[in-house]
Amino acid sequence: MAGVSLKCGDCGALLKSVEEAQEHAELTKHTDFSESTEAVLNLVCATCGKPCRSKTESDLHTKRTGHTEFTDKTSETTKPISLEVPKNSSSNDVDMTDASTAGEPEELVVPDVDSKLLEELESMGFSKERATRALHFSGNSSLEAAANWIVEHEEDADIDQMPLVSAKSKSEPPKPSLTPEERKAKAQELRERARKKKEEEEKRMEREREKERIRIGKELLEAKRMEEENERKRIIALRKAEKEEERRAREKIRQKLEEDKAERRRKLGLPAEDPNVSKPPPPVVEEKKSSLPVRPATKAEQMRECLRSLKQSNKDDEAKVKTAFNTLLTYVKNAATKPDEEKFRKIRLSNAAFQDRVGKLEGGIKFLELCGFEKIEGDEFLFLPRDKIDRAVLNSAGTELNSAINNPFFGVL
Repeated sequence: MAGVSLKCGDCGALLKSVEEAQEHAELTKHTDFSESTEAVLNLVCATCGKPCRSKTESDLHTKRTGHTEFTDKTSETTKPISLEVPKNSSSNDVDMTDASTAGEPEELVVPDVDSKLLEELESMGFSKERATRALHFSGNSSLEAAANWIVEHEEDADIDQMPLVSAKSKSEPPKPSLTPEERKAKAQELRERARKKKEEEEKRMEREREKERIRIGKELLEAKRMEEENERKRIIALRKAEKEEERRAREKIRQKLEEDKAERRRKLGLPAEDPNVSKPPPPVVEEKKSSLPVRPATKAEQMRECLRSLKQSNKDDEAKVKTAFNTLLTYVKNAATKPDEEKFRKIRLSNAAFQDRVGKLEGGIKFLELCGFEKIEGDEFLFLPRDKIDRAVLNSAGTELNSAINNPFFGVL
């Protein structure tokens, strides 16, 4: 079977004629061509009439426009390929030209394209080089064909390079097949497509951003839930400890009442109560204190121990104890809520009011030191540095003080 196309051995492209092979060689610098029996496809879109020379072109057209039906007219246009280079002059002229131009480099020029179509493409925002290349390789036939070519070849490395062709093959540009009104309509259609594509991309990005916001929101909610759960467990443990302390205090008071009742019966000469009738509860066995005090494990426990010592050492003067607790609560509250004001973080130890309310009482100054206060200037002041303020410690101190003030059984044991 005679050859019906030329095949580029470098890239595999099928070309219809020697002229196309020459143009392909000029553009790509490929030089390996051979005659092939494989015909160049001619797939025509049944919707818009666009010709496609390969399955790749038809797939790109379908992806861009949604048109899926093509008519295969390959057999209608397939003709045996002529390997002779067309000549525009007689053999004598050719021989003279060949003889005169032998060894001279071939002159390359910018191809002629329709100036109106070029102007339309430039007004749409395409560069002159890209518009010229699109018009040249799309056959310089219409605005739509050039725009389609740009869409299909926008990833080409040389898309923004001015095309060059041989001066011998330069031809007059064909007249545009569309009227000015049709060109404007096509340009508007292309702009509308570009706008819709941009809107779709913006919507996609917005969906991605919304997904990211939802993910971050869930993480923040989970972190907040964990923090609230830990705080709830801490409060439950604190209330449990308070209830246990209250129970022990009531048991001690009940035991004291039983002892007083028994003492009154003895003084009145009454017999002791029959143990079989009403057996007194076993006495509360107090834990034997070690010769060395056991230091509480946490700061909150150390603070509670300071407040318990202060109350027990002044158990005969409830008003003084309550004043001391309220004064300490004021110091802690001011330091936590007004950390930038130094006057709320500095206490003069020699101040008479401070000494009377807190300084002279056992555990008062130690409680402030546990909150972060330090003695400075020769032990003349208690000072809480701004960079050493610990909100968690101050909150624990406030909790312990509120418990000591509101729990009537605090420090009884």
